[in-house]
Amino acid sequence: MLPTDRPRRNRKSQVIRDMVQETRLTAHDFIFPLFVIEGQNQRLEVKSMPGIYRYSADTIIDEVGRCVELGIKAFAPFPSISDDKKDRLARESANRDGLYLQTVAAIKRQFPEVVVMTDVAMDPYSSDGHDGVVDVDSGEILNDATLEVLGQMALAQARAGADIIGPSDMMDGRVAWIRRVLDENAFQNVSIMSYTAKYASAFYGPFRDALDSAPKKGDKKSYQMNPANRREALRELALDEAEGADMVMVKPALSYLDVIREVKDHTHLPVTAYNVSGEYAMIKAAALNGWMDGERTMLEVLLSIKRAGADAILTYFAKEAAEALRRG
Repeated sequence: MLPTDRPRRNRKSQVIRDMVQETRLTAHDFIFPLFVIEGQNQRLEVKSMPGIYRYSADTIIDEVGRCVELGIKAFAPFPSISDDKKDRLARESANRDGLYLQTVAAIKRQFPEVVVMTDVAMDPYSSDGHDGVVDVDSGEILNDATLEVLGQMALAQARAGADIIGPSDMMDGRVAWIRRVLDENAFQNVSIMSYTAKYASAFYGPFRDALDSAPKKGDKKSYQMNPANRREALRELALDEAEGADMVMVKPALSYLDVIREVKDHTHLPVTAYNVSGEYAMIKAAALNGWMDGERTMLEVLLSIKRAGADAILTYFAKEAAEALRRG
C-alpha cells in the first residue's frame, strides 16, 4: 500500500519549511562572553579559540559597539588579572578601581541599553586558582568562608552597574547569600543567573588558557558536578529556585543537552546554557581543517541547544552567528 501519511509534504518548499519550523535562532538568544585584559589598545587572539580575542578595557568598548549593531544586546565579560594582584581571598575582585569593575562600568556608561552579566567566582583573582577559599593546611575548599567573598564580589559588581550576577562557583548556599547581600544594599532589581548545573568538564581548557585561571593544585571536582550525573542537577535546581535565582544555567551545553531538557521540564524559570570554549574550539579546528562546514555546524549546534530547552545561550559564536543570521 502507498502511504497516506506523508510528512514530506511539510518539507516540499522553503516557504513551507520556514512556516512549520519549530525552533528559531535570533541574535536576541545570545549572550556574548568577552575576555578583558590589562593594558591599552590591546586585541590579542586566543590561540586555542580562533576568532576570539582578549581586549583591553578601551578596545572592548569598540567590540561591544560592533556587536550591538548586529543585534547582540547581552554580554558576559571575564577578567584576566596579573598574578601580582591575586591572593588567597581574591581581594582584587572588590576593587572598584580594578580592571573588571571599571570595564563593567565603562560598558554600561557607553551602552546603557545593553545587559551586562558579571561572573562571581574567585578563580580569576585567586592565587590558588580555585573558585573558593583554600584551607592552607588541608587543601580543602572552604564553602562557608567563600560565601563571604562572593557576597562582597557580587555587591561590588552591582555597584559597578551589573544587570545580572552570575555565580559560577558552585558553592552551596551562594544564591541565597548573594540575594540577601544585594537586597540589604538596595539592589533588589539586580538579577541572579545561577550556574545551577556546572559540570567538572574537560571542555573548559581554552577558557583557562585565555584567563590563566587553572587551579595551582588539585582540581574542581569537589564543587563542580560529576559529568555522570543528571538527577543531581534537579537537586541543585530546587535549591537555586528556593534561594531566589531568577534564571538557571547548564554548563557545558553540547554534551549536556539531556540535562538542559531535564532542567527545562522541571522549572518555570528561564533556562540558559553555556556553549563553552572547548565546544567552540573543536568546531573551529574541524572547520579550519576542512573537515566540516564551520558555519552550518555552528548554527546546527546552537539550534540544538535552543531546541533542547535553552531560552538563552552564552556562546563564543554569538557575533559570528549573528552575522550569519543577518545574511539569512
